[in-house]
Amino acid sequence: MPPIETIIEDFELLDDWEDRYRYLIELGRQLPQLPPEALTDANKVQGCVSQVWLVGRTDTAAPPHLFYEGESDAHIVRGLVAITLALFSGRDAAAILATDAEAVFARLGLEEHLTPQRSNGLRSMVTRIKTDARRAIDAPA
Repeated sequence: MPPIETIIEDFELLDDWEDRYRYLIELGRQLPQLPPEALTDANKVQGCVSQVWLVGRTDTAAPPHLFYEGESDAHIVRGLVAITLALFSGRDAAAILATDAEAVFARLGLEEHLTPQRSNGLRSMVTRIKTDARRAIDAPA
């Protein structure tokens, strides 16, 4: 999976939204599939019209870092999962909370080119990850 900076640069090179959608789908194809036992209600992201699962783990470093894997049953949404993971996975909890995901998504032009349902799902993924980051910070050492 390319880093978020590379994804942003690639998006800026693509003038046509059809090409950007194809790139989104390609990013989604690069995500490893989650094992069937990970596709649980506990891992399911609420607020997404398509089915989306995020599996997170937090390391014991100080500060804690959060790592994610994700999946969706819809091609474009799977690409949105890939972008979200590129933005957040592997970062420390404070950096996750400080990240302005909306600004990144706006820079990519996602808001004006996604359906309201997909935009809501994207926000739901971000909310879930930021909630995990808050819990990681608040967890007793």
